[in-house]
Amino acid sequence: MGAALLYGDGAITPAISVLSAVEGLKVDAPALGPYVVPITLVILIGLFLVQHKGVAAIGRVFGPVMMVWFVVLALLGIDGILGRPEILAAANPYQALDFMLHAGLAVSFAMLGAAFLAVTGGEAMYADLGHFGALPIRAAWFVLVLPALVLNYFGQGALLLADPDALENPFFRLCPDWAHLPLILLATMATIIASQAIISGVFSLTQQSVQLGFLPAMRIVQTARDERGQIYVPMVNWLLAVATIVAVVMFESSDALAGAYGIAVSMLMGITTLLAALIALRWGYNPILVFAVNGFFLVIDAVFLAANSVKILEGGWFPLVLAGLVALMMLTWKRGNELVEEARVALRLPEDVFLSGLQHRPLLRLPGTAAFLSAAEHGIPLHLSRFVERNHALMERILIITALYEETPTVPTAQRAHVTILAPDFYRVILRYGFMEEASIPEGLACAVESRHLPPHVLEDMTVFVGHETIIPKSDDRGMMPWREGLFAFMQRNAERTGAFFGVPTRQVVEVGTEIEI
Repeated sequence: MGAALLYGDGAITPAISVLSAVEGLKVDAPALGPYVVPITLVILIGLFLVQHKGVAAIGRVFGPVMMVWFVVLALLGIDGILGRPEILAAANPYQALDFMLHAGLAVSFAMLGAAFLAVTGGEAMYADLGHFGALPIRAAWFVLVLPALVLNYFGQGALLLADPDALENPFFRLCPDWAHLPLILLATMATIIASQAIISGVFSLTQQSVQLGFLPAMRIVQTARDERGQIYVPMVNWLLAVATIVAVVMFESSDALAGAYGIAVSMLMGITTLLAALIALRWGYNPILVFAVNGFFLVIDAVFLAANSVKILEGGWFPLVLAGLVALMMLTWKRGNELVEEARVALRLPEDVFLSGLQHRPLLRLPGTAAFLSAAEHGIPLHLSRFVERNHALMERILIITALYEETPTVPTAQRAHVTILAPDFYRVILRYGFMEEASIPEGLACAVESRHLPPHVLEDMTVFVGHETIIPKSDDRGMMPWREGLFAFMQRNAERTGAFFGVPTRQVVEVGTEIEI
């Protein structure tokens, strides 16, 4: 569900970010109000159109633009504070507590939901902890980002004390009239960077979901030669583009989208806290300490989630619907694969039975090597037994290859391949990859040869046989509901072909079809 919510977040973040920046045009030219949505759509469509080029080009300007952005935020805030310095009294938490106690439950909840949106960028920064380490994240947050945000929010508050009529857009009214257009341009660039970050995150999430078996194989394009993490997933890019455009057209303003954004992020925070607790317990931390620390944060997450939940009818339903659809697809794919594997197990021959059968059957031995891809670590793949049964022939050398993804980011190349000799010139090869890696059958076999688990001549004149399974939904009580089995069959038909997914050259691949009922 947390992964599914990130897809909802990925659709809403570009919409609300770019909309909020372009809405600055209405400050100087209210007549441009009707053009805010069209301009936003043009920017977003352009953003999704350039995704296939990778983030390297735009990434070069990430740091300088964001540095300028936060410095400008701080300077605007300081200017506002100098006009009404009494706003600094807001640094006293008693002010907020006193207001919450006397404003009434409805107003207090609304204020909590609004305040929550002011801090949502913090968890996005700390989400990159694994990329950069603790020190750079802490330094960026406490030295630059947090001070700039606090100063800017205080500046907006000071402006509202001096001019309550500035309530409609206090951020853009903080700056002088001559600076409005440059500020809109800078804000738009900053929001494009924020949107790019979440889009890249969705691509990475998709790749890892595919590798962990929660989504069907998709075409994943590496966009940089020297950076493995820079990828592009065409199908996800355009589905995300459609969802983002629908959000902009449906809600038309950043204020209307705020409820949807708050629900998505607050639920993500709560799920992240729960998962952090599970990981801490798995790593052996004291359960009492884990429950105390994560329980404290979970209470805070629950309060913010409750505050945002009052906006479900005002747009909060949108990310929940998106997350529900994605979670349904992920769970359907996972369960469908389990049912298919159960069907395979019933049809799959044990190795000893198959090998003894070869000794009593006259076979034509063909030159070269036949590699049969298999999803299981044991037994004979269905397309291998079917090939022998229908053709009465077999290659001189046989490989049964299984590529597995581990629940670790990477697997050392020295531990990549495990080879078992089933018979003379008959090998079972298990290749293991981390979920941050791209599985490649040619690379894995090269590792097996380099580590001397396989003789080099085995890879000569190799043909890779891939089982292409057609799923037949069956109406009984053993599997899923018929409509879910139909959904799984549709996803399976449109999945990336196995050979291409594992980096096998097209000219080496031969597909052998099988029908399987679930």
